[in-house]
Amino acid sequence: MAAFVVSEEVSSALERGAPVVALESTIISHGLPRPRNLDAAREFESILRDQGVTPATIAVLDGIAHVGLHAQGLRRIADEDLAKASVRDLPIIQAAGASAATTVAAT
Repeated sequence: MAAFVVSEEVSSALERGAPVVALESTIISHGLPRPRNLDAAREFESILRDQGVTPATIAVLDGIAHVGLHAQGLRRIADEDLAKASVRDLPIIQAAGASAATTVAAT
């Protein structure tokens, strides 16, 4: 099992030397009420894309850290009741095959 997965969008931007911004995901899962949280997450990413920057929202899904989320991953972060993972929590979340939103420190 891979420790992490980088989305095609983020990989492509990195290969081109284009700017990429990492975004923590706890604001989506814990910081904003549903359903506004998903709208806000999409808005955050859209603002970056409009400026020529690739967003890399980061979360752990089913034990795998994701650097850059597809629409389904973003929806999971917004809709599911997930753990809030800081650096110390990542090994446990991953070993358990669990899912979690990442704090700024973990991101």
